[in-house]
Amino acid sequence: MQYVDKVLRDLKKKNPGEAEFHQAATEILNGLRPVIEKHPEFEKAALLERFVEPERVVMFRVPWVDDKGKVHVNKGYRVQFNSAIGPYKGGLRFHPSVNLSIIKFLGLEQILKNSLTGLPIGGGKGGSDFDPKGKSDNEIMRFCQSFMTELCRHIGQDTDVPAGDIGVGGREVGYLFGQYKRIRNEHVGVLTGRGLAYGGSLVRTEATGYGLVYMVEEALKCRGDSLKGKTVVVSGSGNVAIYATEKAQQLGAKVVALYDSNGYIYDKNGIQLDVVKQIKEVERARIKEYAQRVAGAEYHEGCKGIWGIPCDIALPCATQNEIDGKDAELLVKNGVKYVGEGANMPTTLEGISVFQKAGVVFLPAKAANAGGVATSALEMAQSSGRMFWTFEEVDKKLKGIMVNIYHNMDDAAKEYGVEGDYVAGANIAGFKKVAAAMMAQGVV
Repeated sequence: MQYVDKVLRDLKKKNPGEAEFHQAATEILNGLRPVIEKHPEFEKAALLERFVEPERVVMFRVPWVDDKGKVHVNKGYRVQFNSAIGPYKGGLRFHPSVNLSIIKFLGLEQILKNSLTGLPIGGGKGGSDFDPKGKSDNEIMRFCQSFMTELCRHIGQDTDVPAGDIGVGGREVGYLFGQYKRIRNEHVGVLTGRGLAYGGSLVRTEATGYGLVYMVEEALKCRGDSLKGKTVVVSGSGNVAIYATEKAQQLGAKVVALYDSNGYIYDKNGIQLDVVKQIKEVERARIKEYAQRVAGAEYHEGCKGIWGIPCDIALPCATQNEIDGKDAELLVKNGVKYVGEGANMPTTLEGISVFQKAGVVFLPAKAANAGGVATSALEMAQSSGRMFWTFEEVDKKLKGIMVNIYHNMDDAAKEYGVEGDYVAGANIAGFKKVAAAMMAQGVV
């Protein structure tokens, strides 16, 4: 369609060198073609041009002092992408790979992900090229305080509510929240993922991993199957991977592999999650320690080999573009039937095409990993109402949201003649709500 093609051409021309942003926009807009064809008024209103252009981009320097007294300077970002259906909502990522392209791709994806939850939250994302690894608690605290000193003037509980992401866990959220409260003199729900002692929500830690598995479970259920007895490969060994493993095991699956940035472990008897939690959450050590503590487990240097392990279900939960076309072909060859994305955009466009052509049930990130932001929105509701829900209450709401997302994208795919294409279905289901809000609010 000429309109979509023109928007993509202009986007790449105006944003040169932003490969990740180009990739995300291409995947999303191609999936929206059936909708755009039925709504010529969108072109007249330049809706897609406004949709792919952030409402605001904030970039700033973050100076901080290490334990030896040396001054460092990192870059900070906050992309406030779309507020049509609610305040900006999206995580902060602290990782050396962070740049504007990555933050924009994450923010664009976040618009549709947040819309899919059915909750009133817009899309945003932020972060820094700061690397928390190898830093002391005091160094991380000083960095977070410097970062928030600038960010605090751009966010608020009814404006923009950040959360955690890669490199930003409970420790970092605590330091960020403390500095916000110190500067603004108010204790409000301006950050989610907070500790239970100061306004956090139960299940938030588990939410993205649990939600991913709830969606896979629903996809299996709709095909007369279940997780019981299935072999699962999970990439990563952080928060999402750990709790996806936990929920998959609870539902009867056998998870046999995990990895970190150095290499992967394979345990044919099934991963012993208590050992992984001790290594990664308590000791903050490398995953190779697992093979030294569990008899029969193997450790392999490098990450790519994990996709050669035969499995029924693959759950990529590490980072963007970890599965390319060759990895996808290897997974298909070894019998994978379901792929659920726990990370943001972990599969390349080529990889997605391989899975779809092979008939693999492919559940894209913007739908499959929406459990984290959904529970963040539930945390916002609890904060606003000065309420505190039990683990069972939040978990039940989370599962309900994930099941609804699955059926909404399934219905959207059927409605627009692309049944079984959940990439298109997720894009369409999320976009329809945002588009309606944007059209109703005029040219803003």
